[in-house]
Amino acid sequence: MLSPTSTDVIRATLPVVGAAISDITTLFYRKMFDAHPELERDLFNRGNQKQGEQQKALAGAIAAFAALQLEPDQARVDLILSRIANKHASLGIEPAQYAIVHTHLFAAIVEVLGDAVTPEVAAAWDEVYWLMAETLISMEAGLYASAGVAAGDVWRDVRVRERRHESADTVSFVLTSVDGSPLPTFAPGQYLSVAVRLPDGARQIRQYSLSSAPSSGDWRISVKRSGEVSNFLYHNVFEEDIVSVSTPFGDLVLQDDDAPLLLVSAGIGCTPMIGILSHLADTEDNRRISVLHADRSASSHAHRAELTELVERLPFAVMHRWYEDLGARRPEGSLREGRADLGEVTIAPGTRAYLCGPLPFMLGMREALLAKDVPAENIHYEVFGPDSWSAAGV
Repeated sequence: MLSPTSTDVIRATLPVVGAAISDITTLFYRKMFDAHPELERDLFNRGNQKQGEQQKALAGAIAAFAALQLEPDQARVDLILSRIANKHASLGIEPAQYAIVHTHLFAAIVEVLGDAVTPEVAAAWDEVYWLMAETLISMEAGLYASAGVAAGDVWRDVRVRERRHESADTVSFVLTSVDGSPLPTFAPGQYLSVAVRLPDGARQIRQYSLSSAPSSGDWRISVKRSGEVSNFLYHNVFEEDIVSVSTPFGDLVLQDDDAPLLLVSAGIGCTPMIGILSHLADTEDNRRISVLHADRSASSHAHRAELTELVERLPFAVMHRWYEDLGARRPEGSLREGRADLGEVTIAPGTRAYLCGPLPFMLGMREALLAKDVPAENIHYEVFGPDSWSAAGV
């Protein structure tokens, strides 16, 4: 918790800092990358940097964390920081890197706010930063320990055993160990990071959900042809190639109970749901499960046939699909035309909902679920790329 003195200062200065936080985070990244160009080249997603998405996500996380020190809500803090900690662990972030961020973040704060940053204001925001940083460092230490690795030591080479087209613009890769030893297990819904060396020498990293069941023994990821890393993988990686990946992480995992499930996805957001459904089918789960998927068309729908097969293997599962373009097909049964709509979907009491897809889609689904009296704490989600969910006030 913040000290009483710092709490009073944060309460008084949060409106000013909050109004300038986007300028602060933009300047912060510029300063940090000027001093450490290797971080932009080899660690951060430079595409998100160019679009400003990472800056907005960091600004939202800092502002939300600071506000939550004034109106404590531990569940909300845990939600924000758990997602960040898992992302950091999948990148191999180490404790020493928080000092680098601190140096350039506070230099940016002083430059943007000028004389408003008195010693008292600087001390209070320094306390906020290190409270957030030390909490993340502790959470990440726990994640590394659970994975059985030293802090930051998450990378391994794997071999591509199989490459297969899953839709017109998506391929899946089945990954196995180079030496034949078992790969670490994972929880259904988790992801791993993939690092590639691009033609210009940059090492860029992206996250991909594991779309296989833990019982398979291998790891499978699905890659949609979009963005520089996914495009590189799509066009250049084939059977027997070696790929650098991280240990699996991620907190979009099934709770240890028998609550009814609602799995909601759009586009390539189907991949964690495929992994979860594969696990449920392998374990012969008999709870009530509703599967909702939205896509542009049948040809765009990755894992379309596999999704149908998995739902058919589960005795109390039902599926609803929406395609914006049905082509020559007609709406029938679970297949509808247009955008996903929960209006006619029955949701059992106590349902846990899992969402993955574009952020606007998930925010819309969340609002619809809340309107159907699904408690906020029962709505779980996964965002790939910068997490702007916190900034959106969720």
